[in-house]
Amino acid sequence: MKEQILVVDDEKEIADLVELYLKNEGYEVAKFYSALPALEYAQKEKLSLAVLDVMLPDMDGFTLCQRIRENYLYPIIMLTARVEDMDKITGLTLGADDYVTKPFNPLELVARVKTQLRRYTRYNVSGAQRAEEDTLELRGLSISRESHRCTLNGEDIPLTPLEFSILWYLCARQGKVVSSEELFEAVWGEKYLDNNNTVMAHIARLREKLHEPPRRPRFVKTIWGVGYTVE
Repeated sequence: MKEQILVVDDEKEIADLVELYLKNEGYEVAKFYSALPALEYAQKEKLSLAVLDVMLPDMDGFTLCQRIRENYLYPIIMLTARVEDMDKITGLTLGADDYVTKPFNPLELVARVKTQLRRYTRYNVSGAQRAEEDTLELRGLSISRESHRCTLNGEDIPLTPLEFSILWYLCARQGKVVSSEELFEAVWGEKYLDNNNTVMAHIARLREKLHEPPRRPRFVKTIWGVGYTVE
């Protein structure tokens, strides 16, 4: 069964171009020029990934991302013509996994789609496909790499593949301070840039899901000027 990708962009030329490149790679594409029909479709169909424009006529892409995240964990890539850091942080905090700034090279977008799908598939394979279970336990927090399941005091914590990767990487290095550069390059597999706020935005969302008090987190702690650690 082909992986189906949701594409939402009110610029017809861009939506059509993205659709063409994704179909050439063998993906099925559900294309919409506005948010509400796309949201209705997303709530009925099984999707593997979503590509969402930020500027939409009936609902902004950030809100659409947030609505999708209420029920689904598949990767979301935002398309934005705005390059301000705050816009990027907003999208990532609301549940996006990546962003691409317009104008963009369609081949770059396809590469990012493939990267996100590989990560998502890796953390959602069945137990029969893994030779052994890999589980980390820490003060009521339990994360299983086999089932991609995270629980806190018995409560299921729904994490996206990126959030899971961040938490796993930090917990597996308990007691060690991990720099933003190391974390980004290990989880995203890309070169880190000094002005990159992606890690910070995902850490903030991860803490929110773990019910962490902002000033005194129990698990993921900030070592100012150095990085992050799980003690």
